[in-house]
Amino acid sequence: MILLISAAQTDLFPRVTDAMFRCRAQTFSERLGWEVVVSDGYERDRFDGENPLYLVSVDPRSGEYWGSLRLLPTTGPNMLRDVFPFLLNDDEVIESATIWESSRICAAATDGQPERAKCGVNYVLAELLVGIGDVARLAGLTQIVSVFDARIFRILKASGCKPDIIGTPRRIGGTMSYAGLFNMDEAFQRAVRGGLGIEGSVLAPDARKVMAGSLHGLSRQSLQIFDS
Repeated sequence: MILLISAAQTDLFPRVTDAMFRCRAQTFSERLGWEVVVSDGYERDRFDGENPLYLVSVDPRSGEYWGSLRLLPTTGPNMLRDVFPFLLNDDEVIESATIWESSRICAAATDGQPERAKCGVNYVLAELLVGIGDVARLAGLTQIVSVFDARIFRILKASGCKPDIIGTPRRIGGTMSYAGLFNMDEAFQRAVRGGLGIEGSVLAPDARKVMAGSLHGLSRQSLQIFDS
C-alpha cells in the first residue's frame, strides 16, 4: 500500500518518514556511493524543503516502511534543472504544471514483503512505479521526468516502462545516468500494470484528500482535476 505524505505532513508520520530518510542514506550513500549529504544517519537535500509529495510503500497490515520516492513539480526547483542540467541538450527545458519529477526511489528489505512482481522486479519498486501512475491520474499529470542510473533503467525496462531518453546520457560517479520522460497515458498504465502483474489502485484510501492538500497553492492547471 502506498501512503501519500506531503512535506507539511511528515510530522504526522514520524516512524515511516524516519525510516525513509534512513533508507535513502543507506541506498545512495552507503550502497551506491553517491556524493550525498548524510547527517545523523539521514539523507536529505534542499529539494526536501520545496514542498514535495512523498510516495511511501508500507506493509498494509503493520504499516512498516518498505520503500519510497519523491515527486516535485517541474515549475519549481527540481533536480534535473538545478543539479543535472548537463544531461539536457542546449536550451532544452522541462517545465510544465502537468510534468512532475520523480527522484530518490529506494526500497528496504524487510520480512513479510512479497519477493518479486510478475516480471521479476522487486515488488516494492514495482508498487512505487504503479503508484506514480495512480498519482498522475489524480493530479492530471501528462508526464513524469526522472534522472536515473543504469540499474534503475534495467528495472524500468523489465517493468514495461519505456521512457523517452532526452538529452545525452553521461557518466556520473562512474555510473551511466539518463534523463527520461514517461508519458502518463493509458498505454503506460496498461504496460506497467501488465508487466508487473498489479491490478487496481495501490494508493491508501485517503489519497485524493492528501493530493488536494499537497496541490494547494500550485497552479490552477494542476488543480483542474479537483474542480471537475
